Amino acid sequence: MAELHLKSYRFRAEREADWRRLERLLTKVGKGSAKALSDEELLALPVLYRQALSSLSVARATSLDQGLVDYLESLSTRAYFLVYGTRSNFLERLGGFFGHAWPAAAKALWRETLASFLLTLVGVLAAYFLTLHDPDWFSAFVPGDLAGGRGPTASVEAMRATLYDQGEHKGLSVFAAFLFTHNSGVAIFAFALGFAFCLPTSMLMAYNGAMLGAFLAAFGMKGLAFEAGGWLAIHGVTEISAVILAGAAGLRIGWTLAFPGDLSRPAAMAQAGRQSATLMGGVVVMLFCAGILEGVGRQVIQNDFARYGIGLVTLVAWPAYLYLPRRRSVVG
Repeated sequence: MAELHLKSYRFRAEREADWRRLERLLTKVGKGSAKALSDEELLALPVLYRQALSSLSVARATSLDQGLVDYLESLSTRAYFLVYGTRSNFLERLGGFFGHAWPAAAKALWRETLASFLLTLVGVLAAYFLTLHDPDWFSAFVPGDLAGGRGPTASVEAMRATLYDQGEHKGLSVFAAFLFTHNSGVAIFAFALGFAFCLPTSMLMAYNGAMLGAFLAAFGMKGLAFEAGGWLAIHGVTEISAVILAGAAGLRIGWTLAFPGDLSRPAAMAQAGRQSATLMGGVVVMLFCAGILEGVGRQVIQNDFARYGIGLVTLVAWPAYLYLPRRRSVVG
């Protein structure tokens, strides 16, 4: 035991000066940034880091005291993130998310997005034609609380009144916040259900489409199809697109869990999880926009053509932003 302590003391005495210097440089950067280092210190940093790694390797191999090993592990880890890690501020990370990460995730999940869209479309068409054929189907697709008095049994005047709010617009921002919270919950639920091998997510996408189709049929039977389309378009394009993307994220998780491909299941799930989580971050942004449009814009803007115009703009803007090619930055 005495020999081991002597060996550890000699080892520390020969190398501790370099460790302390590296620690001082890390502390200096931690208080400011890498710009706080001089040119000489910047050149010394990777050399000192490699020396610390070498010391850690020797300490482990010769079974030196655990306290020294722990210290060198901590020092090497801190130095690694400084030497090789990407240091960026909040605005740079935010710009990276909107400029690259979110669109890249959307492109990577385009197959799942297409499947989510088709499931929603099937639900819309099925519920639309079933409700037109038999109005009793409306209550099967749309809960009474969500219908809010809109349905096949309501009068034309009552249905029209729900499309145009002529009252004062007090509290609309609160309503928008409520809708944002509600729609975020729906989207997150669709994403979370993907872990059950896609089936619940698929059913939710179809059911969401069915509710939309039943609503459209109910208004169409009253001769209000055009007006209802504008009422939905101003916010629905953004909102439904967000839910479809959330469904795509859930489908990616479920499909990868069932069929990991060439990678191991943990590695495949980790990759799918990063892509899906990034896409879900964008979904929250879209739902926020939809909440503002639905809670404020849709009630403030009463003109049908203006509503359709906003819907058309969002219909073009979101796919263009997410899927059009981006110019790569050239280094050098």
